Amino acid sequence: MTPDAALRSPGRPPRLPSWAGRDFRLLTAASIITSLGNSGALIAAAFAVIESGGSATDVGLVAAARTLPLVVFLLIGGALADRLPRNQVMVAANVLNSASQAVFAALIISGHAQLWQMAALTAVGGTAHAFFAPASEGMLLATVDPAHANRAFSVFRVGMNGANIGGAALGGALVAALGPGWVLAVDAAAFAVAAALRSFLTGTANLRTEAGGGMLRDLRDGWREFASRRWLWGIVVQFSVVNAVFTASEAVYGPLVSDERLGGAGPWGLALAAFGAGTVSGGVLMMRWKPRRMLLAGTLSIFPMALPPAALALVVPAAGLAALMFATGVAVEVFAVGWMLALHQEIPGDKLSRVSSYDWFGSVAMIPVATALAGPVMNAVGRSTALWGCSGLVVLLTAAVLLLPEVRRLTRREPGAVPGTAAEEAAGPAQPTVKAPSGGSGDGTAVAS
Repeated sequence: MTPDAALRSPGRPPRLPSWAGRDFRLLTAASIITSLGNSGALIAAAFAVIESGGSATDVGLVAAARTLPLVVFLLIGGALADRLPRNQVMVAANVLNSASQAVFAALIISGHAQLWQMAALTAVGGTAHAFFAPASEGMLLATVDPAHANRAFSVFRVGMNGANIGGAALGGALVAALGPGWVLAVDAAAFAVAAALRSFLTGTANLRTEAGGGMLRDLRDGWREFASRRWLWGIVVQFSVVNAVFTASEAVYGPLVSDERLGGAGPWGLALAAFGAGTVSGGVLMMRWKPRRMLLAGTLSIFPMALPPAALALVVPAAGLAALMFATGVAVEVFAVGWMLALHQEIPGDKLSRVSSYDWFGSVAMIPVATALAGPVMNAVGRSTALWGCSGLVVLLTAAVLLLPEVRRLTRREPGAVPGTAAEEAAGPAQPTVKAPSGGSGDGTAVAS
């Protein structure tokens, strides 16, 4: 029987795989809980603004209030997460999120919420996520043996993406039945439970090896690690634009096309649900598939992200749009798993949070700019042209990244591989490899904090 097979004995129920240790289970459970709460809370926050008399512009301002502090504090959050035990940083962020959502819920339920208060509380949540995200990057795969990293991260992503789908559906129903305030209260409780679960994590070491220094020194060290790897900063530059244009097409153009040409909000909701189902399916796929050249496979899987904007430009019928969104979701998960494994293989563990903060910063910095400019660009060149522009940028930048030899050649190293072997040489210049400690915690990439 293989080590990761379910252990069975007569008269006993199946047990979890042997590689899924206590810390991994705690982290996965906490992230599923916060994903359920957050998915509904995003819907609730928008309807809270609308029900308080806010306009579409007000909804956008409250959404932007979360993104701005996320961008501002990400680098500081990364440096802090490499100085303090990462699980403690995550717990503190969860407590702050819980408190802000609880106050938000109380204001909505009492009927006294004002726009500035909603924006300020949303900004507190964005600040908490800026500290949570880099800390979480350094933790998840440290809880499992490197031999099972691919499967562990895939299992984690399947659980989180499944919770996102269920949370959005449940949140929408609860907003309609009970009102947005109670959904925000549920989210506050979810963060509190997640904080409690993460407080029981046992692995807290950050593997820090260099002598202590100031925060600026930490940021400089993280920048040197980030800038010294062309595959790393090349893909982050790619995604600074790809994420921005994909979000603009999804958040601005998609609802407009669906409302005017596809029959209303229903078809667009179906398309988004199909994308979520695709991410779950992609996670299941990556439990089994271990591409040797993980960055090459992941980067090739970004090309399908050009399909949804093109489909919206062509006004593809709802069923076809949903099918393309499903395929895109599968492809995005292939990249997500390969990217996280590459980071954990190539970046020293004591610098991973700082490097991840630069990754996060580059990946989200252009999103508020793109969503703000989506309307003016559409008015200037037309919606179809704007959508084709989004699709073209995805293809152009992804093709450009493939010109980097490091992206094409970076090779998965099996645990215990000897440096200098043919497999190692195929990956290009050797980089420090993360040595997983016996404990640790984390949520991986693109997680709810």
